[in-house]
Amino acid sequence: MLVSQQIRALAPEMDSLRMGMGWSAADLEKPQILVESTAGDSHPGSTHLLELSDIVKAAVNEAGGKAARYFATDICDGMAQGHDGINYSLASRDTIAALIEIHAKATTFDAGVFLSSCDKAVPAHLMAIGRLDMPSIVVPGGVMDAGPNLLTLEQLGAYSAMRQRNEISEEQFTYYKRHACPSCGACSFMGTASTMQILAEALGLALPGAALMPAVSVELREAAAAAGRQVLKLIELGLTARAIVTEKSFENAVYVHAAISGSSNSLLHIPAIAREFGIDLDAEIFDRLHRDAHYLLNIRPAGEWPAQFFYAAGGVPRIMEEIKSKLHLDVITVTGKTLGENLEDLKNSGFYTKCDALLAKLGVSKTDVIRAYDNPIGRNGTIAILKGNLAPDGAVIKHSAVPKEMFHAVLRARPFDCEEDALSAVLHHDIKSGDAVIIRYEGPAGSGMPEMFYTTEAIASDAELSHQIALITDGRFSGATKGPAVGHVSPEAASGGPIALLEEGDLIELDVPNRKLEIVGINNKRMDAVRVNAVLAERRKAWKKRPPKYINGILKVYTENAVSPMKGAYMDGSRA
Repeated sequence: MLVSQQIRALAPEMDSLRMGMGWSAADLEKPQILVESTAGDSHPGSTHLLELSDIVKAAVNEAGGKAARYFATDICDGMAQGHDGINYSLASRDTIAALIEIHAKATTFDAGVFLSSCDKAVPAHLMAIGRLDMPSIVVPGGVMDAGPNLLTLEQLGAYSAMRQRNEISEEQFTYYKRHACPSCGACSFMGTASTMQILAEALGLALPGAALMPAVSVELREAAAAAGRQVLKLIELGLTARAIVTEKSFENAVYVHAAISGSSNSLLHIPAIAREFGIDLDAEIFDRLHRDAHYLLNIRPAGEWPAQFFYAAGGVPRIMEEIKSKLHLDVITVTGKTLGENLEDLKNSGFYTKCDALLAKLGVSKTDVIRAYDNPIGRNGTIAILKGNLAPDGAVIKHSAVPKEMFHAVLRARPFDCEEDALSAVLHHDIKSGDAVIIRYEGPAGSGMPEMFYTTEAIASDAELSHQIALITDGRFSGATKGPAVGHVSPEAASGGPIALLEEGDLIELDVPNRKLEIVGINNKRMDAVRVNAVLAERRKAWKKRPPKYINGILKVYTENAVSPMKGAYMDGSRA
């Protein structure tokens, strides 16, 4: 018996209440499908999801089910930038996941279709899917078009820094602001939104080729309808989310992440998602698999083209074809078939012929966008996990976006206890060649773990500093980040991590090839490890835990309960 029918027997009021919504007596007997989306007038990535939800609802109903739309609107990191709104960003992920759990469990459904596009919404949906473990399918919300001359939103951070340095006019800057987002959909670069749409498909939870379709396209609407029909087949097959997503699925997703130079924020989201699927997956798997992975995708911010070119080049399936030798092709997906079977079906269906026609209209070739496996952009992935006495539990660097001359450097510490002070120092040229800009107390327990977006953009847009300094933080970065940026330093400053003990002039060794982040000197003098550790021990005696930044609201709940950045920064009720 369907779960919904079992609950009807226990809660007779449910029939009455649903008929009060316009349901018929026949509808009550059908498989009941949760259509969960982040639709709302909150940002371009969610404003079109109501239309897509309606398409899914209609497809479910036509196929013999009964759909109910629920909404947990997300926020936009871009709109939250530059003020304290960004502190709510990561907390929103866990909050959305919890609300979806409430939606699904308080009424009960037989399966779910989940529609989202952006940074925290897609991870929140994936977390909720793992937690609920019912037949589930994801409809990625697609990507917006690029603007004039392929202008994309991630360029605005650099243009903003250039404007503040009077390197461009106010008129130029205004033009860029008004033309960077010409349509709905996720921002057209390989930021966290695009990355997580791709990883949802890589995990086997979205239909093949569904990730990063143009948000205004007919194809996306067809994919939404197909998802509505397919979810009923998942019920028939008895395929719940945990039957589909396994440890092998996550390994596939990490290899895809390496191939696309995915956002560093994935190292917050993938471990948190894995936990909801009952899988222990820490950041070390990223480092291990990335060391042997080929980086293929020439998409901004690390590459040349906007993200709208990704689908035209063949999307996730074409990436998977190139890295097929690394993948577990026997994993099951929401099609009810294995990944290997899906890839064969696409080749036989004319999918790539259609993609090549789209590429021809754009004036590029497949290899302009997705390199062949034996001609990669890089051969050792794109992410590294650094450890040492500054980050005993680890830190993250996206080395594909780091100038080669910064792969090994000894830098002077310039500590700042918030991003605003660090950004001011960069913009006013108080940061010099050879400095390490330290931004601390911005981790999950400190302030909610906001992005250090404007500081990274100010550094990356400075031709001199971008090749001669590093930014090191217990906070995180935008998926659009370029340059020598080390984040997620753990333990964080608010928890008493070594980053809290740094003082002006301490020497820090950054060694990407050897995965090291070490304090190697005090007061501008190199010292051996014994002497450095002795100084740090003395400083620790004087260090005092700061009072909580938030005394009420969701950020109080989040900062008190979020675990370490390297564990996924999810709320767990106890520190870990």
